[in-house]
Amino acid sequence: MAAPMKALVVQEDKTVAVLDHPVPAVGDDDILFRTVAVAQNPTDWKFVDHVTRPGTILGCDFSGYVVQAGKNVASPAVGDHVAGFVQGGTFVDSGAYAEYIRTPAELAWVVPQGTLSHEEAATFGCAFWTAVQALFHPARLGLVAPPLKVDAPEWIFVYGGSSSVGQFAIQLLHLAGYKVATTASPHNHALVRALGADVVVDHSAGAEAIAALKAATGDTVTAALDAISLRKSQEFTARVLGPRGGKVILLLQPNPEARVREDVVFQHTLIYTALGREFALATLYPVSAADYAHMTAFLRIVPALVQTGALRPNPVRLWEGGLAAVPDGLQYMREGRVSGEKIVYRVAA
Repeated sequence: MAAPMKALVVQEDKTVAVLDHPVPAVGDDDILFRTVAVAQNPTDWKFVDHVTRPGTILGCDFSGYVVQAGKNVASPAVGDHVAGFVQGGTFVDSGAYAEYIRTPAELAWVVPQGTLSHEEAATFGCAFWTAVQALFHPARLGLVAPPLKVDAPEWIFVYGGSSSVGQFAIQLLHLAGYKVATTASPHNHALVRALGADVVVDHSAGAEAIAALKAATGDTVTAALDAISLRKSQEFTARVLGPRGGKVILLLQPNPEARVREDVVFQHTLIYTALGREFALATLYPVSAADYAHMTAFLRIVPALVQTGALRPNPVRLWEGGLAAVPDGLQYMREGRVSGEKIVYRVAA
């Protein structure tokens, strides 16, 4: 495509702007699609504020229609409704907040006709992939993954059940036959219960909430996902685990001050390693063939889980104004005002 596209591009002064930008070139194993809807994540504003790579395209989560496929691609096909995830704020040729997006075909999944709107499908991006990697990757928690079910129900703890990652984690664990204990603010208790949580407490109750979780789970928890991963949530989660200790997957780096138990292992997971492309943050992350293979294998079963209604999207808050409105949405999220919902923007009709 010779004509430029509109894209939301990171600027040197830690802002973003809608600019003309080259349409990404399509490789033999890639697809190019016209973006219809994109979803917002905390990583978006953090990449603007703290990473700040001028000229890169922001945004991770997308839904759209395939308009071009590489010569090695059998599926998805031109015209298919697809959704997925790319690493925003890092590369000049890859980011979701744009009229066109390129991705390896294996990293997009076809949305079954008549199931999800583009706005809903766009929520199955960064948060969904993170939940999959954290729970089921053999080098993370290594739990039994749907459509299989665990032989005997066991308790898994998810801190931050109403977060985007938490919502998907609860559903995935429930589908695999696990019993789920979680935290959420009281106004989100009904939401997480509807997604499959067996026990939910208000984290703000502190020691009382921890005691309630231990009582409800028989003090048997050995595996947990902290979907917030700040100091207080890391410490809270460590205290929820039973006397045998165990493992906690974090979305941010472990906080040394949260290490309240020697028998609890904190492990950071970073979903960008599943994208099959080298990148650098504080350190260089080489391509991980194992992470890429794990994610592409799981994505192949996602259409069936969506088709049957086994997986639900995050509740959508449609933010009007398209790409030009993203700065306002980012500020709203910076201020901590998002709770139990996903901000989504419409890019095209």
